[in-house]
Amino acid sequence: MNATTGFEQAGGPFWDPRVTANIHAAGAVLWRASAGGAIEIALVHRPKYADWSLPKGKLDPGETPILAAVREVREETGLESRLGRYLGHVTYPIPGHRKLKRVDYWAAEVVGGEFTANSEVDLLTWHPLDRVMDQLSYPMDRQVVRAFTRLPARTDTLLLVRHAKAGRRDRYNGPDDDQRPLDRDGEVQARALVPNLLAFGASEVYSADPLRCVQTVAPLADKLGVEIGMEPLFSESGYAEHPGEAGERLRALVSDSAIRVVCSQGKVIPDLLKGLAERDGLALPSARNRKGSVWVLSFAGQRLVAADHLDRSLSAYVAPS
Repeated sequence: MNATTGFEQAGGPFWDPRVTANIHAAGAVLWRASAGGAIEIALVHRPKYADWSLPKGKLDPGETPILAAVREVREETGLESRLGRYLGHVTYPIPGHRKLKRVDYWAAEVVGGEFTANSEVDLLTWHPLDRVMDQLSYPMDRQVVRAFTRLPARTDTLLLVRHAKAGRRDRYNGPDDDQRPLDRDGEVQARALVPNLLAFGASEVYSADPLRCVQTVAPLADKLGVEIGMEPLFSESGYAEHPGEAGERLRALVSDSAIRVVCSQGKVIPDLLKGLAERDGLALPSARNRKGSVWVLSFAGQRLVAADHLDRSLSAYVAPS
């Protein structure tokens, strides 16, 4: 295996299938709009390495890349952020060790906080898009920023969730399968979704009417203190009768003032997304759409411009070796 960098970006994979990372990290292209409306990107200076880079850091045990990205931004910059598009990952060797590090990156908008120098980062500077490349110390960071600049910085996010585990349909003894509840594993998945969906700024919650869908997003709704909006069109029966209306309803839920979460079913989501993507000319990434997984959908206006799949481990898609 050579020492070149593996890079994967939304919309087209660029990876070396021989590369298997044994250290995992996450970071962000942290951005804000200036007073004049121009997009600026934050770079951090680490005195230990005398470099300028994007904020990033290693995952804590049991932590998802999503949560690590938000935490590392907070710890290195003092700023609170809201994740958006997945920008891909870089894989590179650690000097002096027989180890490879993988870093997953997201676009992240600043939503609060203030920079304070700390033990890892002594300076933070903001740069417009036309000057940020010259300030970065590493080519790999430039690759990530290029992925960021391929689409508008500000997009509207919709989070589409497949319901969590609810046991097998053929083993459910109830009279109505729509009343089949989550099993214990599903309840764990539902709770684990909460902080990860909040990392994207989740603020409103909607669900197809089967009980297992409602129960999947109930912990999030409880955390937010909001009611769950019922959406029968996103159930298997509702979608089968009115697929066109379901597609239009999903598009209507896209908002520039709220991050909405929608829970649906396995026989609905792939076809629903296929219709949206074909209409807007977007190629969807390969995904198994397993229970408890999430699609992060990014819209520019009403046009779907990115669709990132988070497997049920809530990790960004990893190319098979």
